[in-house]
Amino acid sequence: MNTKPSSSRPRLALLDASHTVDATRRNFRREIDAELVEFHCPSGELPSGFGYDGFVITGSSASVYWDRDWIRNLKQWTSNAVEAGLPALGICYGHQLLADVTGGRVEDMGEYEIGYRTVEHDGESSLFADIPESMTVFTTHSDRVAALPPGGTTLAANDYGIQAFRKGRVRGVQFHPEYDLQMARRITNGKDDQLSGSRIQHVLDGIHAANYRAACKAKTLFDNFVRYAKQLPPVSVPTGTL
Repeated sequence: MNTKPSSSRPRLALLDASHTVDATRRNFRREIDAELVEFHCPSGELPSGFGYDGFVITGSSASVYWDRDWIRNLKQWTSNAVEAGLPALGICYGHQLLADVTGGRVEDMGEYEIGYRTVEHDGESSLFADIPESMTVFTTHSDRVAALPPGGTTLAANDYGIQAFRKGRVRGVQFHPEYDLQMARRITNGKDDQLSGSRIQHVLDGIHAANYRAACKAKTLFDNFVRYAKQLPPVSVPTGTL
């Protein structure tokens, strides 16, 4: 049987889908108050079971609809984990992948949302407890969840569409609450092959201390997710179902 361990500090699988591995892991280690067991999915790494309090899927420069072995394998593991009842939190790419494997639809927007933006949440979800209903967040994506999975609920949105959703024990957010100023600048400067110089400079002009302080309020969602995952009973999965 695969059951999560009993301890005072939650144990989460961090499914790292990024290609900026060191920076990505630094950000999540800083923001998530839990024991993180890290797996680099593009290298073929995945957990062997579901013995965790929950799991988190990071952002990525990939798209969930790409035909890649590692993406297919990540989708399969994630689908099995969700079916087993393991709580999940997806960030950006992770948000889209969770929507995809639970029956939603992800599409190319044909444009880019990037920079500090305003997102409105519903004021009811525990994921956004103690976070202002009108949030400042950092976004960077050209794909979006175009249709929720059956039974899914939109938790937050803006003029670009769905920014957070819930289905069962799955939670996803399109934005990046884990980013610091350094990461926001690094990601923005890295878009020089996709965005004009003037667009990049406009975004960079908005990456400053005041916006970052405002965006830090959204980081509370990590604590809210960890608290939610910890209070759930352990999953029990027969060996051989992976």
